[in-house]
Amino acid sequence: ARLQDWWRHTELLQSSTKVRLSGEPMTDTDLDLNGHWTIDPGHSRCGFSARHAMISTVRGSFNDVSGEVHVDVDNLDESTARVVLKAASVDTRNDQRDEHLRSPDFFDVDRFPDITFVSTNIEEIRERAYIVSGDLTIRDVTKQITIPLELGGVMVDAFGAVRAGFEGSRRVNRRDYGLEWNMPLDKGGVLVSEKIDLEFEISLVKQDQ
Repeated sequence: ARLQDWWRHTELLQSSTKVRLSGEPMTDTDLDLNGHWTIDPGHSRCGFSARHAMISTVRGSFNDVSGEVHVDVDNLDESTARVVLKAASVDTRNDQRDEHLRSPDFFDVDRFPDITFVSTNIEEIRERAYIVSGDLTIRDVTKQITIPLELGGVMVDAFGAVRAGFEGSRRVNRRDYGLEWNMPLDKGGVLVSEKIDLEFEISLVKQDQ
């Protein structure tokens, strides 16, 4: 009976909000982006990738992520975004490497526990595509960067929450943020690339439904 009630509740939600039964994301005419949103950490990934020993790629992410976004579609100048990553939550699936990343050679998490991004401008460059500019702070260094983001869709989940999904990436030089440790290789090159790809897969949940 509980399972039947759950499915009935889901069907009512779908019919009242025009969610397509195929699971296809809703268009902006069905549900819009206006309002206050928070990051769902369980369904989001803020990560990075770097070249290792000049021949392979190592990927990692931060398991502790939080943030909020305010969107005014008609006046994007009033829109804001703030994201906080706990540096100690870095996870590359290798305990020894993760401990090194937490050390003063890299993030120095005891002194600088948070990695933050605070937007200064959000611009729509085409339909479902945005450029988010803002201040990225790693350790004690703050620099302005721009991050391209694509809107994957807006839809209602099985529990009635309105969700929006964004994805994007941006390449940065880690040395610009004081992450300078490296080791030369015997035959030339270095152990860890200076250029790092930041990777974002963000699920937002609307708070003012």
